[in-house]
Formats: sequence, C-alpha cells, structure tokens
Amino acid sequence: MLNTTTHNIDGREIKEYLGVVTGEAISGANFIKDFLASIKDFTGGRSGAYEEELSKARNIAFDEMNQKAREMGANGVVGIDIDYGTLGDTGSMLMVSVNGTAIKY
Repeated sequence: MLNTTTHNIDGREIKEYLGVVTGEAISGANFIKDFLASIKDFTGGRSGAYEEELSKARNIAFDEMNQKAREMGANGVVGIDIDYGTLGDTGSMLMVSVNGTAIKY
C-alpha cells in the first residue's frame, strides 16, 4: 500500500478516489515509564520509553487505515495527515490519529 502526505503521486495517474480512511490508536503509558520519563524531563534528554510507545501507536494507526483502504479496493492513500495528542487527567495516554484519501492509481 502506497502512503503519501502529498495529494498526488509523481509519475502516476490517480484513476479513482474511493473516500476518506482513518486509523486511530491510543496507548497507555504505565507508572514506571511515566516515572522514567519525568526523570528524563528533569535531567534533559530523550524519553526512549515514550518514543517506543508513540512509534507502536503510529504503526497501529497506519495499519488500521491501510486495512480500511484495502477493504475499499485501494492500492494507495494520499493526503495523509498525522495527529498526536494525550488523553486522560494526567495526560498519560498517547493518541495517534491518521487519515487520508483512499485511491486507485
């Protein structure tokens, strides 16, 4: 499945627009990861635990979006938008949402 954030594909003609497809994933970060991330926030540096969770959530969201596109008969998704956010009272839930237009090219 071809995925692109652009609205066209260089060297290819889009033959049919099939509709909007979406994928979402919400991942909870546990207490230990929150604690380790807070230490990183205090001392500076990157939080590998959160980066790993975010990467997993993004992959799940893309897989879900691509599966919906396949079910529509698409072989590509164009105009993809990726949104990130946090949920919950303490912001301990990571959310990734992707959407785009399923196409045949």
